Parts: sequence; structure tokens; C-alpha cells
Amino acid sequence: MNLKGRDFLTLKDFTKEEIVYLLDLAADVKEKKKNGIPVDHYKGKNVALIFEKDSTRTRCAFEVAAHDMGMGTTYLGPTGSQMGKKESIEDTARVLGRMYDGIEYRGFGQEIVEELAKYADVPVWNGLTNEYHPTQMLADMLTIREQFGKLEGLKLVYMGDARYNMGNSLMVACSKLGMNFVACTTEKYFPDEELVQTCRGYAKESGATITLTEDAEEGTKDADIIYTDVWVSMGEPDEVWEERIRELSPYKVTKEIMANAKKDAIFLHCLPAFHDLKTKIGKEMGQRFGIEDMEVTDEVFESEQSKVFDEAENRMHTIKAVMMATLGEAGK
Repeated sequence: MNLKGRDFLTLKDFTKEEIVYLLDLAADVKEKKKNGIPVDHYKGKNVALIFEKDSTRTRCAFEVAAHDMGMGTTYLGPTGSQMGKKESIEDTARVLGRMYDGIEYRGFGQEIVEELAKYADVPVWNGLTNEYHPTQMLADMLTIREQFGKLEGLKLVYMGDARYNMGNSLMVACSKLGMNFVACTTEKYFPDEELVQTCRGYAKESGATITLTEDAEEGTKDADIIYTDVWVSMGEPDEVWEERIRELSPYKVTKEIMANAKKDAIFLHCLPAFHDLKTKIGKEMGQRFGIEDMEVTDEVFESEQSKVFDEAENRMHTIKAVMMATLGEAGK
């Protein structure tokens, strides 16, 4: 499998076999790291990390992965570059492409990371856009495979706001890999119909199914994986909190939801999660609306079924696999 020079912008661009190859590579480098076997033959290479949206897991995963592999990193935060302000995306891409071996972008529209990729002449990796979050998908799929020993035939239910990067990306990943995807939410929060039809095409090839339902009990019945995310995305105004809490509360992940799934079902969340009042926003929402949690209860989040920290760790291993595959095995 040769992915050298490829961009990693959305899993729509990759075949089932290519995605499985990346998961296998991630599992291999994870095992090596656990056993103290270095994979550091990328000395002399450097990557630029562009973050127009702040991050914990994505930034740390890219930086630790790069450093483990012997690479240098330059972090460009929300005020760290002139991209889109004094310098066009096209020009920024051509400058960074002359200095770096790869570029990560985390920010807003998918068109931005695609334009970077068009002009950079080095691999560009999507660390999150409004529409897609492909590095998170690899971490999720690796975590699921570690728990169940397989992916095909499993039922994954996404609860909450399925219109943006997480709902979109999970639907793409599941339909490519032969998993049964369910978006469980009100119709207002269903994924874009055009993308649904695209994924139905993938599902036809892989043997997957795609279901959109407003019925939380029926949607989560016999699920293998229950997945949720925060109800308000980065960059959205505070005014939408009241609306989301009112409209999405029926789709909160509770012990009753987990009990309706299979006995060995797991809970996943890409984090950060509002499962208690120990955050600034969580405390504020608790005071305003008299709630103790939002998209998931603390009881579920802290349960044995919750694999969210395995999932978070796997961000690093899967990102390492993406960089290795697209940069090639130079210097090995």
C-alpha cells in the first residue's frame, strides 16, 4: 500500500483497504511504543501545525507523534500566522511547502484545507474542519476494533447534532468499513441529504446500512457503540446553548440508553465532554438551566463501558500512522 505524497483531508478520498491499512499501521506503531521500540527515522523532517481553532488532543497528538518520529514541529496558533489576513491561503501554502515536509490544518471550512493541499506540494492533513474530522475517525475505529476485534457488522449510533464534522465523518467511516450507522436525533439535526446519499453508495459496496431516526429507544436498541459529542461546536455563539439543550436533551446518553444497547456496548466521545459542572461553560450552563450535565451523564462517562480515554490516546498512534504513510518510510 503506497500512500506517499497523499493528502489526508476526508475519508471520502480513501478506500476501505487504505483505511484498514492505516489502522493496521497505527496498531503496529502503538505496540512498538508500548514496548519501547523507537520509530524515529524521520530526523531532518519538519511539519507545520496550523491551528485556527484551539485544541488539546489534536495538537498534543501531532506534536508527540512528530517528536517520537524524530521530526521538528512549528505550532502556528490562531494569531501565529498571516494566512487569510495579510497573505492568501495559496501563498501561505506555497511558502510553507518550501520549508516543511507536511502541513496540518485545524480550523473552519473544508475549502481552506483543500486549498492548502492544492498549492502546498507536500502532504496536508486535516486536523478538523467544520465538515470533517478524519484523524478522529481513525482513532475511533482503532478503539472499536481493539474492543470488538472487528469492525464489519457493528452498529454505531451517533446521538445529538449530526450535521457537522463528527456526524458527517462517522457516517463516512462506517459506510466505508461495513458498519451500520444510525443518526439518532431530531430531523433538524440529521446530516446533509447529499452526503447521506453519497454514503448510501459506499454502504451498498461494503454491506453497511445507514439509518436516520428520531426514536432514541429504537435507534439505540442492540447498538454496539453509542457515540456523542458536545452540542455546541467551536465558533458558534453562546445564544444557541438554550436551543440545543432544549431540543437535544431527549438524546442525552444515559444509563437507560446504554442499557438499551447490547450488554457489551461501549461509549465513545471525541472530547471535551460536558458530563459534569467542572468546566467554566458547564458551570455556567448549570447555573442558567439547572442541569448537572449535557450530552452525557457523569455516570455513563465514568463507567466501565466508557472508552473515551483509550480513544483519546489513539489519536496519537493513528496520527503517527497518517504521517508515516503519507511522508513515506524515508530514512528507514
